Amino acid sequence: MIRAPGRTLRAQLVYLWVLVRRFKVTFFSLALLVFGGGTLMWRLYAHIGQPISWSRAVFGAYFLLFAQPTMEIPDYGPLEVLYTVIPPLGIVTVAEGLVRFAFLFFAKTRNDKEWFAVLAQTLKDHVIVCGAGRVGFRVFEQFVKLDVPMVVIERDEEAPFVSAIRAANVPVLIEDVRAARALEQANIKAARAIVCATDDDLANLNIALDARRMNPGIRVVMRLFDDDLVAKTKEAFQVEAYSTSALAAPALAAAALDPTIRNSFEVGGRLMVVAELQVDALLDGRTVAELRDECGTLVVHVVRGDGSVLFDPAGSFRLGRGDRVTIQATLSAYQELRARMGRAA
Repeated sequence: MIRAPGRTLRAQLVYLWVLVRRFKVTFFSLALLVFGGGTLMWRLYAHIGQPISWSRAVFGAYFLLFAQPTMEIPDYGPLEVLYTVIPPLGIVTVAEGLVRFAFLFFAKTRNDKEWFAVLAQTLKDHVIVCGAGRVGFRVFEQFVKLDVPMVVIERDEEAPFVSAIRAANVPVLIEDVRAARALEQANIKAARAIVCATDDDLANLNIALDARRMNPGIRVVMRLFDDDLVAKTKEAFQVEAYSTSALAAPALAAAALDPTIRNSFEVGGRLMVVAELQVDALLDGRTVAELRDECGTLVVHVVRGDGSVLFDPAGSFRLGRGDRVTIQATLSAYQELRARMGRAA
């Protein structure tokens, strides 16, 4: 997922300001050492009858930060102490503050929490995916295919899919998803939907309630392990709740019946199947419309014998020997078609 240049630049500027605020003590210490130390040096030189300009004194204090004095040290105790104290304080401040500041800002791969939070704040009409486990990662893959902007929240920095998600330039916030702060960092108020895909039913319920409280109009989709909770949750909270076991069961059962079945799902209490068939004598020469009207079967994808691919073919398209078709039908209609193909063979 590639970020728009304008949004990336805005994120960089916001992130710079976030870092400046985070390292405010460092910058204050540097200013104190340079300008405060320079002012004190200016007064001390004037006191011993060797006046220098204030700008030269500040310039000298700046180079003392790096243990590089630019002026001779007079035989005067307070100035000797000043020349002795500034270098170690400057080196510590630069090493501990500025170097880390530069690393966080210029690092090619930013794993800094604030960077991902800033990226999230630049998004609008995005989707928040809670949980970077197997289900969350599959959801992420689908959104990437659909080019949907998203933010992923995961509490474990070492989760196996975190690095792969970040490699796609998708912000990953390392936070406990049950904390309201995590949703705020993910810019919940500007999000269009949230997918609660952790492996904890209670956590998913808490996330859904917090999301609705913070953004009443957001669409909530929830993964639940307990089948009994699915219907109750849908009715009580007006969210889309799904049981992964219930979703997988039709596909597993249909695949056990016929190896050509690739997927299955329920619509209106009926089991629909998606299957891949080789065009035989029964299907050869038939149009897509004829197959739909006579067999109740929709052709959604055709791979021609020459390797060309056609999605959603027109009703007038004729199938030919060597074609491979992907169809969608009720299980009963599909079984009847398979039986007819077996008799025609």
